[in-house]
Formats: sequence, C-alpha cells, structure tokens
Amino acid sequence: MSEPRVYTVSELSQGIKYLLETEFRELWVEGEISGLKISSLGHTYFDLKDATSNISGVMFRGFAANLKFDLANGLLVRVRGNITTYDKQSKYQLMAKAIEPAGIGPLQLAFEQLKKKLASEGLFDQQRKRPIPALPQKIAVVTSPTGAAIRDILSILKRRYANLHIIIAPVKVQGAGSAEEIANAIIDLNENFSDIDVMLVGRGGGSMEDLWSFNEEIVARAIANSKIPVISCVGHETDFTIADFVADLRAPTPSAAAELVVKSKEELAANIAGLERRLLQSLRIYYENLQGKFRRLSSSRMLVNPLALLERPMRRLDDALEALFLATADKPRRAAERLTLQTEKLKALSPLFPLKKGYAIVKDARGKAVKTAAALTPGDRLSLQFAEGRADAEVLGKSGGAAPAAERKRSKPETKGGNAPEQETLW
Repeated sequence: MSEPRVYTVSELSQGIKYLLETEFRELWVEGEISGLKISSLGHTYFDLKDATSNISGVMFRGFAANLKFDLANGLLVRVRGNITTYDKQSKYQLMAKAIEPAGIGPLQLAFEQLKKKLASEGLFDQQRKRPIPALPQKIAVVTSPTGAAIRDILSILKRRYANLHIIIAPVKVQGAGSAEEIANAIIDLNENFSDIDVMLVGRGGGSMEDLWSFNEEIVARAIANSKIPVISCVGHETDFTIADFVADLRAPTPSAAAELVVKSKEELAANIAGLERRLLQSLRIYYENLQGKFRRLSSSRMLVNPLALLERPMRRLDDALEALFLATADKPRRAAERLTLQTEKLKALSPLFPLKKGYAIVKDARGKAVKTAAALTPGDRLSLQFAEGRADAEVLGKSGGAAPAAERKRSKPETKGGNAPEQETLW
C-alpha cells in the first residue's frame, strides 16, 4: 500500500486558491452590503450577505475609483469579480472589479445620492437663488464651441438683440475631464469678468451618460458659488440634471435659455409703448383732478372774499386779548387779599397773640412754662412774659388752689429795646 501524499500547509492553501480562482474566475454575486469600511489607502472592504449566508469582499482602489455612486450599508448590489483566498488566514473572499445597484442603474443611484446630499445642504433652496437681470448687456456662455447648442444660442441672441456683448467659454461637455473644465470655466469667469450680467451653462441633448458631466458635484458647487447669476440649459425639456436644481434658473433647452435671457426688440418696443400709454393716461387723470380742484377753489367763499379768511382768527384774537386783560387786572388785588388773610391766620396762631389781651406766660427757673399752681412751691423763682417786656417773681405761698400772695418790689423789667417803662415785679 502506497504512502498517502502529505501536503504542507502552504501547498494546500495554494491548491485551494488555484481551484477557487480557476473555477470561479468571473462571476456576478447579488447581496446586501454590510460592514463597509474604506482603508486609508482607498481600498474598500465589505461583507455581502443574504438571508442565510455571508461572504467577505474587497475592491481595491483602482476599481473603486470607477464607481459612479457611493456604497452604503444596507444597499442591495450586484458585484462582478472572482473568488480568491488569503493564505495567512485560510479565508476566501470575493475580489470585486465592478459593483452595480440591484434594481436601479448606477448613474441613477449616483444622481439620487448627490441630489439628496446637496438638497440637505440647502443648495436647492429658492431663497438663495439670485434674480436674472431683465436687460443684460454682457452674457457668458459655457458650452462646447462646436456643438449645436452654441449655434442656436448665438442665432437667437443676434435675432432678438444684436447689440449684446457675448463671451464664450469653450469646454468639453462630456467624457473624461469635462466636469473639471466646466467647473473651472465658471470659476474663471467669476474671477476675471465681474461685469458679466448672466451666465448660460449647458449643452444639447443626449443620453444620461452624455449629460453626466452636469451631474457631477464639482460642477454643482461651482454653480452654487458663482456670484454671476446662472441659467442652466442642459439637454431636452424632459432632461433634468443636478446643475438644473442648483442654478438660479433652469431653461428646458439652450434655445429656450437664449429666449429667456434676452427679450426681443419687438417685446421691448411693445413694453415701452404700453408704459407710454399708461403714463399719458395717468397724466391726463392727474390733470383732470387738478382742474376740478381749481374750479372748486376758485368758486369758494374764501377766494371770492379773502377777508373772510381773517374774520374768525381776528375774532378769536380779540376774545383772547380781553380775557388776558381781565386776568392781569384782577390778579394783584386777589393776591393782596390772599396775603392779608394768610397774615391774620399766622397772627392768630402766634403764642404771643393772647398776651396783647392782658395775659402772661409764666416760666419756672428752667424756662419751662408753668401750666398749674399745683406745680409751684413757696420760694420758686418765676419769669413772667408780657406782650411787651418781662418780669421776675418769687412764690411766697398758695392757698385753696388760688394764686400765691406776693410782696411787691420795684424793678426795671427786661424789654426788647431796653427802654420800656418800669413795671412791678412779684417776689
């Protein structure tokens, strides 16, 4: 019995790798993307799964650069590639060369993804769009210099208004590098021709692939950042591109853009004639109104008899002067009466007023007023304040609540001026 063949690990791994790569050399696999990861080198790693199974996949940077849409977890796709193994882990994987969305074309998916992204940033918002000038003097056209679009645009502009200044920025409108040329032309016109009134960006009709340059993000952002108002005119009326959503105005075709941007001489002449008719009609109505006012005023009482205008104001002036005279004549007399009345009131409130009737104010040695005889004792020294002058006294005694008896002694009382007649002082 012969000895069984013994494989090394490397031999077995290489054999499995050979069998898989030759047996499954080129195939399509449909599944849902999960575990998506993009390395720093640009390689894309993912898992492809269905309801019961899972297979690892990788798409290297060179193939990933050709994708027209962004991969995302949960996206149902069809992957074209081959099966291979990674020797060091004994793991097989799908090496992808192309990926397409299942059920929708890759260009349509890329269109929807970019449209959603730019809409979320507000690039489609109506309030950020600029108005198109009514009578532009300088127009720029970004398109192919050899296509039918530029011929149609120039023909219509010349027919409608031949005095325009037109700048043509020649660019590729499809194929590799066309999106970059369109975006750079928009940027250059903004930087070097700031006096341009409006810009037309577009091309004639074609397939979705032919129009794809106007669905690129670089073109959309150049239009959005343009300080010059932009009219997009790409393809036919039924064609819509990302550029149409970002532009300040969408024209269904290049020819329609030329008609939108410039009014014909006939339209301008008709508008001017209409404005002239409206102006003359307004002037006539205004003149008729002035005539009516003049007739009413010329027949009014005020203009027939101008002195009537002064009659009422002069009467009011006389009434005011009379009232002023009466007020100023009575005022001093009333003021004097009020002064006299207030003076009498103040006198009645004065503590010296009762003294003129013969009363006196009695104060003890501390200068405090004595209100009752019960507060006195024999020997107390008193001060008597009269209406004129004062006198000193001493309490000798008291009986029955009557005023105390006192001896009399002659002295010179204190007076205000010091020259009052002598008065009696009680001891």
